[in-house]
Amino acid sequence: MSNREKTLEKQIDALVGALTDPIIVYDPGWDVPQRLKGETQMARLAQLLKDEEGTATDMEGLAYLSNASLVVPMRSEWVNIYMQLFTRWMGDNTPEDLRRDEITDYEKGLLLEFKRWLRNTKVKARKERRRQERAREKAETATRAPEQLGLVV
Repeated sequence: MSNREKTLEKQIDALVGALTDPIIVYDPGWDVPQRLKGETQMARLAQLLKDEEGTATDMEGLAYLSNASLVVPMRSEWVNIYMQLFTRWMGDNTPEDLRRDEITDYEKGLLLEFKRWLRNTKVKARKERRRQERAREKAETATRAPEQLGLVV
């Protein structure tokens, strides 16, 4: 496979991933709001167009932290990060008592590492899903083999 073909394959994989990758959450028992799901896909596509694929999007971070906040208490720095992501999402509609326009450099570092972890987890899930699909296709093909039907020539 040529470098050009590999590059094209990688770009197609990234595009399909932006549209179909799961949204990673702390507890899958809680649903991600539909509006956030749609905006997550749009944020992924925008990130892809900007060639900024090294981390998950802010929307993915917001979805994870929103979900986690329903299940476990968060330390203050994570609350600040969550509120800043929420403010970015809601913009001028953010209630004043929840608004967080800035976070500390330490919190920015935490957010960056968190978004890298989210992206890596999402990519692993995509690869595992593809592996399972290939295994299922292989099993389906094997069950259709002529020798299974007594049609060996």
